Amino acid sequence: MPSSLTPKIRFEHVGKTFPLRSARTARTAPERFTALQDIDLDIAPGEFSVLVGPSGCGKSTLLDLLGGLTHPTRGRVLLDGAPVTGPGRDRGTVFQSYALLPWRTARGNVEFGLEAGGTPRRERAEKAAEYLCLVGLDGFADRHPHELSGGMRQRVALARSLACDPDVLLMDEPFAALDAQTRESLQDELLRVWRRTGKTVVFITHSIDEAADVRRHPHRLRARRRLQPASRRAGAPLHLVAHRLTPPLTERNPLP
Repeated sequence: MPSSLTPKIRFEHVGKTFPLRSARTARTAPERFTALQDIDLDIAPGEFSVLVGPSGCGKSTLLDLLGGLTHPTRGRVLLDGAPVTGPGRDRGTVFQSYALLPWRTARGNVEFGLEAGGTPRRERAEKAAEYLCLVGLDGFADRHPHELSGGMRQRVALARSLACDPDVLLMDEPFAALDAQTRESLQDELLRVWRRTGKTVVFITHSIDEAADVRRHPHRLRARRRLQPASRRAGAPLHLVAHRLTPPLTERNPLP
């Protein structure tokens, strides 16, 4: 396959199982719970992909595999054609919980990953200012997390991930704990940031309404793909559905 056609992210026949341990199975081989089974999915560079499915269907497990936080039981997860073997700075994650350091200001939280990576102080300060401005918090750099609203804290978390300049942004139900109005505002903000940066975004949610809100934005839905259902020990099969938006035209992602 020519490099221009190589997907940014590829799941090849990916499966993931977990052991179920109990007193009954303590002395025998544990039963296995299948979280994901035979998942095939390609995501192109610069694509904004929304994975939607009910709680417990394997969405977060899929994101953990891509983030290198766990490994597939079978199959392969590829990033730029190379197997994902662990976490890396080429992937940034925004979680539902803000995970901000309470003793640091918004600026300090954004600088944290850069500081850990050895970025010089002046460059850290410049990048923190740039990305706080990008997410609409240029006037709040000196505020501590307890002085910010929930939506503003999530903006800081987004700026912190973007400041490290990852190729791929992984978003694990980042707006689930927010009220509807704030959630809609941050959805708009996220799409604006995506248009500006041209990042590859993988966004997961259990909310059909949230997935539909993303689809209503100007970038047309390019594809809709139903992934293979995960097998369950009981109950009806559950599905993941991926909605993809075409990459925006930006300075980083111009017309060919």
